[in-house]
Amino acid sequence: MLELKRKIMITKVRKRLLIGLSFIICHLSFSVALTSCADYNVTDDFTAEPDPTYVEPYKELQPVKSYIDREKYPNLKLGATMKVSEFNKQELAHAACVTNCDDVSFGTTLMAGSIINGKGVMNFLDMSDLLSHVEEIDYEVYGSPIVANANQPDEWLALLTSPIEVTVEYIEVKAVDYATIDEFTGTVEKGKAEIVKYDGANALKIGTACNVRIIEGFEVDPGAKYTTTFWAKVDKDASYTVTFSGNKVNGSGADGKFTLKAGKLTKVVIESQSAPDETEGYLRIENTRSAPIYISKVEVGCYPDNHRPQTEKEKSDTIQYALHTWCDGLMKINEGRITSFDLIDEPIDEKAVMDNGKYDLKHSTEKIYWQDILGSDNYAPAVSKEASEAYVKYDGDPSQLKFFISETGLENETKFESLMYWINIWDAKGAKIDGINAKLNLVYSEDAATLEENNDILDNLLMNLALSGKLVRVSNFDIKYQDATGANVAAKDITAEQRQKLADYNAYVISSYMTIIPKDKQAGICKGNLADTSDPVGLWAVDTKSKDWVRTATYKAFCDGLTAK
Repeated sequence: MLELKRKIMITKVRKRLLIGLSFIICHLSFSVALTSCADYNVTDDFTAEPDPTYVEPYKELQPVKSYIDREKYPNLKLGATMKVSEFNKQELAHAACVTNCDDVSFGTTLMAGSIINGKGVMNFLDMSDLLSHVEEIDYEVYGSPIVANANQPDEWLALLTSPIEVTVEYIEVKAVDYATIDEFTGTVEKGKAEIVKYDGANALKIGTACNVRIIEGFEVDPGAKYTTTFWAKVDKDASYTVTFSGNKVNGSGADGKFTLKAGKLTKVVIESQSAPDETEGYLRIENTRSAPIYISKVEVGCYPDNHRPQTEKEKSDTIQYALHTWCDGLMKINEGRITSFDLIDEPIDEKAVMDNGKYDLKHSTEKIYWQDILGSDNYAPAVSKEASEAYVKYDGDPSQLKFFISETGLENETKFESLMYWINIWDAKGAKIDGINAKLNLVYSEDAATLEENNDILDNLLMNLALSGKLVRVSNFDIKYQDATGANVAAKDITAEQRQKLADYNAYVISSYMTIIPKDKQAGICKGNLADTSDPVGLWAVDTKSKDWVRTATYKAFCDGLTAK
C-alpha cells in the first residue's frame, strides 16, 4: 500500500510539470468542417465508419477507442452515455458513439421506473429494439441500475404493499329517537331548531334558513363508510343540503341539494365517509327557506375500514416477488447480451450519520425503498441473487456477468468510507459486487490554488478506489471550465487557448486513472456527453449554424491520454 502511494505521488508531480509546460506551448486553431452530417446516411446494414465530421488539425486522428493498448489494458473500455431514443435513431450521435467508444450506457432510461407502469406491466419495446441493433452490429451496452431509490416503479410498489381487504361487520354507531325527547340540546349553527308536537308525536323541527346537526357526538374513522338514516316529513316541498363530518354529500337536486315531497314521511339514507382530517362525527342539515323539516328519528352505522396493513412478513414477501418479477423480465429481454450492470445506484445518505460515524443507506417514510423492506444488510445480496439467477436462466454466461455499485460524491472521504463499509457487509453476506462505478464531478479552474485542490481531491479519490480491491469504472466524465473568479465558461464563449487547457486537463485525468488504478481493475471511462452542451464538455463542439459536430482539442487529448502519451 505504501509503495502504491509513493508511486502515485511521484507520478502526480511529473504529470503536473508536463501539463504546466503544455499550457504554455500549445496554441491550436480551428477551421471549417470538411464533411457535413447531411452526408451521413443510415442503411439497414449499418457499419459505423470513421467519424463523419472532422476538422484541421485533427483529421488524421483515428477513432478514440483505437488508441487503447488492449494488451496492456485488457479490461479498459471507453463508453458514452446517451438516451435510448437518440441511440435508436442511428444518426450522427449514434455513429460518433459506435465509432469511437466500446460501449454505451443509457442512464435512467432503462431503469425500472421507465419500464414498469402503475399496474406492473413492463414495456421493453425500446430496449428490445436497441438490443437487437447492438447485437446486429456487435456492440456493447452497459446496463442501467437494476435498483435504486430514484427512477423506480413507485406507483407499482405502493400498490403491491397497500393494505389488504378484509371482511368486516356492520356496526351501529349511534341513534336518536326524537319522539322520546322533550328538549333539543344539539348544535344549532344558524336559525332555529326545536322539539315540537307533529303528527301526534314529538319531532325535531328544523326551521327555514336553519343549519343544525341532527346527530353528533361520536368519533369517526376516515377509512370507514358511514350510513346515516333519518325519517323526515314536510308540509310543502322543501330542499336542503347535507354535510357528514366535514364532507359535503351531493343530492339529486339542483346544486347538489336533497329534496322532500310534501305530505309523506320519507326515509332518507346518506352514505359518506368523513373528511380526511375530521375526527368528530355529525350529520348537518342546512335547510333552505322553502319549508320547515320535521325529523322523527336518526341513526348512524358504519362498515369499518375493510383494509388492514400488510404484516412485515407479507411486505417482505411482496417486495421479494416484485424484485423477482422485475429481474426476470429484465434478463428475459436481455438474453445475456448486456453483461455489466450497475446493481444499485446511489445508496448512501450523507445526511444520516450512524453511531459508528459512517453514513447510513437512504430510507424513506413516504415511498417504498427496496432496502427498507429487504433490510439494509440484505439489500445488495437479495438484488444480486435475483439478478444473477435470472441472468443465467435466460442464457447469460455467468463468467461474463459484472455488477457495480454506482455512487456520486465519493471525493467525500466519509462517503467513500461509508460505501466501503456497506460493500464489505454485503460481500460478507454473499452479494456479487465486482466493482464501483464512481460518478465524477470534475472542474478545471484557471485559479492555481483551486486547480491544485481539485487535483488533490481527484488523486485521493482514485487512490481510495485503487485500494478498494474492486473493478473501477468512472462515469459522468464531463469536465467544466471555470475562470479565475470561479465562473463557468460556456461552450459558446470558450477561446481556443482555454479549450486547449481544458483538453490537457482531460488528458491529465485520464492519465491519473490509468496510472493509479491497477491495470487489471480498470473497468472503463464513460463520457457523460460526447458533444458540447451549454458547457464545453465534449469531444466535439456543435456548429451553431450547420449543427455539425466538430472535433475539439479534447478529442485529441483523449487519444493521447489513452495512448498514455
